[in-house]
Amino acid sequence: MEGKLLIIGTIILVISVILFVLFFLLSRNRKSYFEHERERLERDKNLIGSTPVLLELSKLEPIIKNEKMEEKYQKWQEKFSIIKEEDIVLIDDKLLELDALIDKKDYASCKEIIAKIELEIYRVRESVDHLLEQVKEITLSEEKYRSIITKLKTKYRKLNTEYNAHKNLYEEMQEAISLQLENIEKRFLDFEQSMELNDYHEVVHIVKALDTMIEHMEIIVEEVPDLMLMCKQMIPQRIKEIEQTSKELIEKGYPIEYLNLDYNLEESRKNVNTVLDRIKVLNLEDCMFELKTILDYLDSIFVDFEKERLSRKVYEEGIDDFSKKLEKTGKLISDVYLQLDDIKSMYDLNEEDVKIIDEVNKSLTVIQDDYKKLTERVKSKAAPYSQVTKEIDELTIRLKQVEASFDVALKSLGNMYDDEQRAKEQLEEIESLLKECKTKMRAFKLPLISDHYFVELQEANEAIKEVIKELSKKPIVIKILNTRVDTARDLVLKLLATTEDMIKTAKLSEWTIVYGNRYRSFHTDIDTALDKASQLFLKGDYKASLSVSLKTLKMVDENIEKKVLSLYEK
Repeated sequence: MEGKLLIIGTIILVISVILFVLFFLLSRNRKSYFEHERERLERDKNLIGSTPVLLELSKLEPIIKNEKMEEKYQKWQEKFSIIKEEDIVLIDDKLLELDALIDKKDYASCKEIIAKIELEIYRVRESVDHLLEQVKEITLSEEKYRSIITKLKTKYRKLNTEYNAHKNLYEEMQEAISLQLENIEKRFLDFEQSMELNDYHEVVHIVKALDTMIEHMEIIVEEVPDLMLMCKQMIPQRIKEIEQTSKELIEKGYPIEYLNLDYNLEESRKNVNTVLDRIKVLNLEDCMFELKTILDYLDSIFVDFEKERLSRKVYEEGIDDFSKKLEKTGKLISDVYLQLDDIKSMYDLNEEDVKIIDEVNKSLTVIQDDYKKLTERVKSKAAPYSQVTKEIDELTIRLKQVEASFDVALKSLGNMYDDEQRAKEQLEEIESLLKECKTKMRAFKLPLISDHYFVELQEANEAIKEVIKELSKKPIVIKILNTRVDTARDLVLKLLATTEDMIKTAKLSEWTIVYGNRYRSFHTDIDTALDKASQLFLKGDYKASLSVSLKTLKMVDENIEKKVLSLYEK
């Protein structure tokens, strides 16, 4: 028991030592961390103090030549003094407060004051940077604006040279452009005077104004010749050509009133004059776009003219073809429609066939009316050829649809007629087959014909009569007629097969008996069997007769069947 207590005590002691060591190390690490943060804040503060604001302010003293500059200089001096004597001192006080908290190991408060110091350093740094930027704006102005103005002068000289080299292209715009160039030169003089007085506030405005003026003049010098060319030559020439071409087309009978040229051309002239007025005061905004839009419109008129020429050619070619096709189709449909009652009396037409023919006739009438209206509009010049050409195409499509529907109806009628003719031809073939059956039966002269054969003959005759009956009906029901023809053909073919089989069997039976007669005197059984076969033959049971004969003769000749067949085939 004492041993267990000793072990437990030892474990507790070891754990206590480990926890103490961990706490000690953690405490040392936290203190080291906050001391490191304090050093970082001290560096950041010192960097603010080392900003070269005073150096830049000292550069201002020689160039102060007016009250505005003097006022700014004093203001910046005061602002930097406040930063140095109040804001920096406040940061120092907070750093001392942080030192005390680190010594007390009040780490929770350390975090809070570090955050405050960081915010204060950031605020002061921003103020110092802004102040330095304002001061440098003045100290660097001489070099900065001299560099800018040098580039602007280079652009101006290039601009002026370009203008003077092609001065004749600007026509009545020369005076306005020259005045504007003089204004630019005056602004260059203003810049020199302001720089002499170190009035950088005014210099900024002058430089901006010069940059804007030169940029504007570059656009003017570049675009005005093209704009003047478009206003004075290109557009007026296009309008003149359009007026001349439209006059020629009207004289040739082209209906181009839909283009509304008189109004649109007059509006184009007005718009060109408006643009020209704006160009004269050097306002080029959207001028190029508007003039190009006018040119595009004028070009589109020439496209419309050409379209009308081509459309007229297409119309004149297409209208003739359509007229012939319409007349041909109309005559064909009219003929069928007028004979519809006769066709109904000949064939049992279904409602769908009659309905198709009625609808086709109505649709054709509508197309004929639309065609008549179209030709009247062309004669009265009430519609342009580009429009009527499309209408002709639409009428052609509609006519093709009518023709397709009519073909369906016509095919149905044609099939009925073909079925009737085919039935008549098949009737002749069937009657010929029946006659062939009778001829074959008479030619062989059988001793007896079975009742079954006469039943088949009767059925075939009755079926033929039904076909003849259907063909004589008016109207003919094609479906029933086809059924009757199929039935008659099947029965006659069946009768023909029965006839040929009966004759073949009878022949084989007869030849077998004759062949077996040679064995009668030698075999009593053969003699008896052949007598029986002869009796069956005379009774008309030819299959039984053949069977008895062949079976009997096999006793003396195993190849009797092959010999009999070879005799039949000869």
